[in-house]
Amino acid sequence: MQPKVAIIMGSHSDWETMKESVLVLEALGVPCHKEIVSAHRSPELMVDFAKTAKSKGFEIIIAGAGGAAHLPGMVASLTDLPVLGVPVKSSQLNGLDSLLSIVQMPGGVPVGTLAIGAAGAKNAGLLAARILALRDESLSRKLEEYRTKLREEALSKNDLLS
Repeated sequence: MQPKVAIIMGSHSDWETMKESVLVLEALGVPCHKEIVSAHRSPELMVDFAKTAKSKGFEIIIAGAGGAAHLPGMVASLTDLPVLGVPVKSSQLNGLDSLLSIVQMPGGVPVGTLAIGAAGAKNAGLLAARILALRDESLSRKLEEYRTKLREEALSKNDLLS
């Protein structure tokens, strides 16, 4: 089955965060492509990836980046696919630099920006699945089951309050 979601990151050090997107998608049965595509170290690869992503069958791109975090915005400027940006925590500013770089896109170049770090990566995977579920009833049911499980887990913690 051809993956509909591409998960790209600026460097291997981003994998620790971005694997959360993969884990969520795999749990829902959504295959995904994973690749390091650096806006700064391999700009030609980034341009080629963004320009050919749609023709390769991808429908959504999740792009994680830290520091200057140009990857999500640059990719979004080169494709009409939805791009979900995940700010990766940086050692200097705890990911605030990444967040501000991704969220401050000029009008006309949208990037759906998620939270900093692992929670953002997890939610990017869930958001990608929700977008795909608009046309996939089976995936929609899996997402409903996932939400039910989360709710039950949260409510089960009431027993710990005594």
